[in-house]
Amino acid sequence: IVDYNKAIELDANNAKAYYNRGLSKYELGDHRGAIVDYNKVIELYPNDSYSYYNRGNAKSDLGDHKAAIVDYNKAIELDPNDSDSYYNRGLSKYDSGDKNGACLDWSKARELGESYARKMVNKYCK
Repeated sequence: IVDYNKAIELDANNAKAYYNRGLSKYELGDHRGAIVDYNKVIELYPNDSYSYYNRGNAKSDLGDHKAAIVDYNKAIELDPNDSDSYYNRGLSKYDSGDKNGACLDWSKARELGESYARKMVNKYCK
C-alpha cells in the first residue's frame, strides 16, 4: 500500500495504482477503503468492469447487497461473459431474499464455466 500511495502521490490519475491499492485494502479487510479506491478507478475509467465487480464484492462483504447487485449489474453490462459477476450477484440476490434470481444467475454462471455455480444450483435450486 505504501508503494501505491507513492505512485498516486506522483500521479493522481494513476488508475492502476488505485486499483491495486483497492485490491490490497480489500485483502486486508478494509472494504470501505477499497470502495473509495474503486470509486476513483471508475471515475477515471467508467468502463472498467473489474472495478465494478470488485467494488460489488466489497459492498457485499459489508452487507450492502442491493448496492453490490447494482455494481454486478454494471460489470455484467460491460462484460456479459463474466461468470464471476453472475455468481457473486447470485450470492447477493440470495442473501437479499431473491432465491429465483440467485438461481438464474448461478445457472448462467455455470453455463459460462463457473465450477462453484453448479454446487449452488444443486444445493439451492430445485
